[in-house]
Amino acid sequence: MARSPARYLAQWRMDLAAIRLRDTAETVEDISAQVGYRSVPSFTRAFARDRGSSPGAYRAQVRASRALEPRAPGRRL
Repeated sequence: MARSPARYLAQWRMDLAAIRLRDTAETVEDISAQVGYRSVPSFTRAFARDRGSSPGAYRAQVRASRALEPRAPGRRL
């Protein structure tokens, strides 16, 4: 199923935001601006609609699940 250019861009922005939330300590405000939102509340609504949770809750869920993952011997994070 083909996506419209606008839908593709919106999905790409949410994917970038999710990666930054997962892999950095950047603030939600900074990430929001970096992916093209002028308003943090509008970013938060769009993210929650796409991912099913707010950016802060998503970050907490990812970090909690990472803490439960078994680590290979000698593996550094």
